[in-house]
Amino acid sequence: MQAATHSGSAKVTLPSDTEILITREFNAPKHLVYKAWTTPELVEKYWAGRRGRMISVEIDLRVGGKWRYVMEGGGSEIAFNGEFREIVENERLVNTEVYEAMPDSGVLNIVTFTEQDGRTMLHLLTQCPDQTIRDGIIDSGMEGGMQEQMDLLEELARSMA
Repeated sequence: MQAATHSGSAKVTLPSDTEILITREFNAPKHLVYKAWTTPELVEKYWAGRRGRMISVEIDLRVGGKWRYVMEGGGSEIAFNGEFREIVENERLVNTEVYEAMPDSGVLNIVTFTEQDGRTMLHLLTQCPDQTIRDGIIDSGMEGGMQEQMDLLEELARSMA
């Protein structure tokens, strides 16, 4: 019998005035968490959390490749896009991210996937250009949606085992 998901267990910390660090343990091997993180048909199933639905997920998973996610939530469309800067399959992703409603809000995300005993630890470090953008992200209410997203991601990764 597999252990239950760790609902709402992602931890958000602020390592510096310009950074956000999200850590979350998943009861699934890292190759499945990575696959769910990088496969458009799978991203569609969890990325919007329970607050909306995905309209479009495009991922060109290669260095220099672009990605774009569009979700519908609260009667409006919300879109993000970026470019992959570094890819180490099942280990690490580095990509830019821009909230399209605020084109000057670009950040750099560094995601690492480590595994121990069939469980994955995900670290998502968001590096912002300044404290105002970091605080705007935190104040946007992103944590509630992110917790839902991570819970759904774990359920999905476990179902693929």
